[in-house]
Amino acid sequence: MRVYFVFLCVLQSGIEDGDIYDGAWCAQHKDEQQWLEVDARRLTRFTGVILQGRNSIWRWDLVHTYKVQFSNDSLVWKPSMNGTEEAVYEGNQDTETPVLALFNTSTVARYIRINPQTWYQNGTEGDICLRAEVLGCTLPDPNNIYPWQTEPTESKDKLDFRHHNYKEMRKLMKLVHEACPDITRIYSIGKSYTGLKLYVMEISDNPGKHELGEPEFRYVAGMHGNEVLGRELLLNLMQYMCQEYKRGDQRIVHLVKETRIHLLPSMNPDGYEMAFKKGSELAGWALGRYSYEGIDMNHNFADLNSVMWTAIELETDRSKLINHYFPIPEQYTSEEAFVASETRAVINWMQNIPFVLGANLHGGELVVTYPYDMTRDWAPREHTPTPDESFFRWLATSYASTNQVMSNPDRRPCHNKDFLRYNNIINGADWHIVPGSMNDFSYLHTNCFEVTVELSCDKFPHASELPIEWENNRESLLVYMEQVHRGIKGVVRDKDTEAGIADAIIKVDDIDHHIRSDGDYWRLLNPGEYQVTASAEGYFPSTRTCQVMYEHYPTLCDFRLTKMPKQRLKEILAKGGKLPKDLQLRLRQLRLRKLRVTTKTINQRLCTNTINKLLTLTSSQTLSSPQQDVPKSDEGAEDMSLFVCLLSFHFSVLPQGVKTG
Repeated sequence: MRVYFVFLCVLQSGIEDGDIYDGAWCAQHKDEQQWLEVDARRLTRFTGVILQGRNSIWRWDLVHTYKVQFSNDSLVWKPSMNGTEEAVYEGNQDTETPVLALFNTSTVARYIRINPQTWYQNGTEGDICLRAEVLGCTLPDPNNIYPWQTEPTESKDKLDFRHHNYKEMRKLMKLVHEACPDITRIYSIGKSYTGLKLYVMEISDNPGKHELGEPEFRYVAGMHGNEVLGRELLLNLMQYMCQEYKRGDQRIVHLVKETRIHLLPSMNPDGYEMAFKKGSELAGWALGRYSYEGIDMNHNFADLNSVMWTAIELETDRSKLINHYFPIPEQYTSEEAFVASETRAVINWMQNIPFVLGANLHGGELVVTYPYDMTRDWAPREHTPTPDESFFRWLATSYASTNQVMSNPDRRPCHNKDFLRYNNIINGADWHIVPGSMNDFSYLHTNCFEVTVELSCDKFPHASELPIEWENNRESLLVYMEQVHRGIKGVVRDKDTEAGIADAIIKVDDIDHHIRSDGDYWRLLNPGEYQVTASAEGYFPSTRTCQVMYEHYPTLCDFRLTKMPKQRLKEILAKGGKLPKDLQLRLRQLRLRKLRVTTKTINQRLCTNTINKLLTLTSSQTLSSPQQDVPKSDEGAEDMSLFVCLLSFHFSVLPQGVKTG
């Protein structure tokens, strides 16, 4: 098999997409003549190879020993030597631990082959499978033979491009705050299992305060501790925004003044520290992914999807169903629940701050995924859209289309699924299911819309690649933040007091997902005309038409709700106050209306009884003989009752506007 890469080869492909289960290259035959060939596309000084076995829950396949050969034309091959003998390198004894083999002498060539010699055979069932990273450096190109391969390796921005462990991250965040104390604030939302704080950098013109009408935005990185690029990008982003704000860059100034931004660079600091100690080359595909307790936080949020779908199946009256702010099941909130302390901290953070938009930064692929992340019937893979499918697709596209690598039509797929065919966006459940994802939880439990961004093929890129990764993602990070200003915003107030109304519900016609207001609200929407209704307990609902334009600012759509008389009466009496004249008049009208209805009901009942009685008497007279005496009744009273009843019936059936003579 030949694999063509411009520089180094990091191979993680597999039969099924989602290489955490079965990623590997596997030979078709089982003999010593099998090889994996890498074409560096130009002269490269090869220095070593890192090998892992096949990552699969179904198979145990790995290479124990292997040889290496080099070539400049792929026809004539020269073996890697150990003195006067062909070198045989030690491979793996398990499928996960990366094993580094450095060549005795570095070799300049264009092609390199890995040639397995022994492998785990498991009788006759074992396959020749491996994951490999080829180490080397491309040589200078003084004659400009490869002009199409000239790529920038630096960034014009003067940022701290290196990997930062916990102490270095904390120090860098402190330096940013000291450089821009008026627009930054560092706070902690909790601690990891080992006691490392989950630090957040807030960027706003009024740090520490929610301003009326200003949306809250968040980026979260490092949920999987070994997917480190998101962590470094957020550290770069906070440095960049501080520098550009001080320089007077109007785009950044506008973002800072109109948005409250929260950056959490490391949700899983314990996992990161494990991966960091091994380094970029030896961290492996899974080391540091999980929390210290072994929890995958990407599956650790409450599964509200199942709660929602079960309710839909059981409830026949759809008007009783809720479509937002689903409560967290009690079994999930108990202390015995298998929930990471980091997950609990993030949930508490979500509940305390009215976030409008966010993104969850991962690594290992190049794609943006959007909710839902879970299929309805636990199917392995199925498109499962939210009611806000069109806007989620817009959000995903806004990042993917401005990312320099994702938007490159000539780029190679990271693994065996080519996301270019999907414009580098995909519904999460249509890729692979993630029950208990942060994105789905955020959508169903809060007002916040969130997507996942897979930033790079390599989970732990080398420090030398960080400048170009920043260049690839800088515009995307900014553009995505700006999407928080799309749609409608407003304040829901009490018509009489002008006070904001807590827990008002904002409903958009034809979109079966409401949001709630804590006074002010934000509803993310694509351009168009919408019928929007605001309602709250104790108030009459109000509906108005709101037009969303294409510009990068929201449409103002305020509501003033009128209290129901019963609610006003309850509040006044609770305070021991005197009823105002308008409320007294309103209550008098309601009493009169109730009295009229009650009187009408009583009269109708009396009429029915009178007519029935007369019909009974008439029937009795008809059946009796002429000679038989019939008891006499009060004929005058009976005639009057009958007259009143017939008159009432006569007026009740007349059409409106018809007069009688």
